[in-house]
Amino acid sequence: MIAVLGGSLVAGAAVQPPVSAAVERIADVPYAATPNPRQTVDVYLPKTRSQGARLPVVVFLHGGGWGAGSKDSGRALLQPYVESGKYAGVSVAYRLAGEAGWPAQIHDCKAAIRWIRAEAVRFGFDADRIGVVGNSAGGTLATLLGTSGGVADLEGEVGSYRQHSSRVTCVINRFGRLNFLAEPLSARAAPAQAKALAARLTTLLRGTLEERADLARRASPVFHVGPDDPPVLTLHGTNDGLVPMVQAEEFDAAMKRTGAPHLLIRLVGAGHGFDHPEEKRRSRLFLDRHLRGVPADIPDTPIVVANKS
Repeated sequence: MIAVLGGSLVAGAAVQPPVSAAVERIADVPYAATPNPRQTVDVYLPKTRSQGARLPVVVFLHGGGWGAGSKDSGRALLQPYVESGKYAGVSVAYRLAGEAGWPAQIHDCKAAIRWIRAEAVRFGFDADRIGVVGNSAGGTLATLLGTSGGVADLEGEVGSYRQHSSRVTCVINRFGRLNFLAEPLSARAAPAQAKALAARLTTLLRGTLEERADLARRASPVFHVGPDDPPVLTLHGTNDGLVPMVQAEEFDAAMKRTGAPHLLIRLVGAGHGFDHPEEKRRSRLFLDRHLRGVPADIPDTPIVVANKS
């Protein structure tokens, strides 16, 4: 959830659940061979595995308007998967805009995926089954992981495992920005929100959208769509005032034009952030299908929720 507090765009401080008794959490593991705490992951492993030695991995990328947010926020989403014994979880921290401009953020996320592959034996990960879930800015990064496989300038040189692939198996994009050039902001955005977001994007890009149009285009998942992209599920609120619904619809059309698998689910009445049992159920079906091979028909019918913008 994103809100405007004191003139700044910040991530809402949701209370995280305690670490489950069925889960082992290994915190603050470096993935980039640096002492930077923003280049670490939290690993969640089931204490009892329900299947073979290697488990598919659900990776979480936090939101926060590019200038805030924490990997701690992944616990609530990851733990139900890990408690089942059928998945491992990894929550990723990445450098924020105040520390490093774009493309440092996607370079960090790709380094984290390469680290997962390099450390698969150590943690019992299945390196061939990696799904990524992201909220807001994390949704942008997750979707870009899916659409930019093989794009050299987005790979970066972070970490010690550049011989490994940064490609992922599937993506869940939760209300991420998919086209940075699709400005101005939605008319529903409050002036304070619009001003705060514009400032954050200027910090991220080290210049305005007009000045950094080429960089903004390279940061936009919609401009990297191709037929070999992994399956993507997009969940987006129809009342989102920070990332208008039209971005999700534009991305859906682009994926379908190329034949890449994409499922768009509209959350009617939801703003920039939501928490609804049905979207969680469909997300679980999506990950079970693409990471565990469990047959599932995932409905794309809209989900009606209370407005939480």
